[in-house]
Amino acid sequence: MTIATPQVGMPLAFGEWSSLVEVSMLGIPRRFSHFVFGFIQSGLTCAIAAGIASFPLIASGAFMLNWLHSWLVSWLLMLPVVLFAAPAIRRLSFALTREE
Repeated sequence: MTIATPQVGMPLAFGEWSSLVEVSMLGIPRRFSHFVFGFIQSGLTCAIAAGIASFPLIASGAFMLNWLHSWLVSWLLMLPVVLFAAPAIRRLSFALTREE
């Protein structure tokens, strides 16, 4: 049995399942990849931080509501910071390091 490398728009079959899943992308131009990266990175980081901060509320049953609220507020505040600070942080990291 040969397994093909998935291509964009190519249906994928998983094992003996008859259902197919199509691999597709949003089609965002590559020049905006830093914005996509910042969007995903800030969302994931804020979700983890909000989960850690909300962890003590598990026993009270208020974890999920508090976590969602904390995540949304922190993400809305962090997204612009990440998007606009990333180029400066990249330049600083290059200034602090050297080629091998």
